[in-house]
Amino acid sequence: MFTVGDPLPGNRNDCTAFHASGAEAACGEAIVVADGGYQGTSAIIPHRRRPGQAHLPGWKEEHNASHRRVRARVEHVFARMKTWKILRDCRRRGNGVYWAATGIAHMHNLAHS
Repeated sequence: MFTVGDPLPGNRNDCTAFHASGAEAACGEAIVVADGGYQGTSAIIPHRRRPGQAHLPGWKEEHNASHRRVRARVEHVFARMKTWKILRDCRRRGNGVYWAATGIAHMHNLAHS
């Protein structure tokens, strides 16, 4: 299931926007896979080495590899939407990206319900 949070004015970091836009609340108990910018939220992010730590344990490396595969699919979808100008053209018009993303998420959720 996909959800899209309300657009926020100005520049916001990922953590702030995820919480303030209502996206985190809309996700409820669902598993959210995100990049490292969502540190401190309920989202699952990649494991990082601690200062002075040379390597991550094997299970964390395996988890990060799985995480990268999932994230790559999402990033490829964003790249495809930019190639097709879905996001590039609507970005200039107020909440265009919000409405485009909301429409795509709604169609995906209908297809998988």
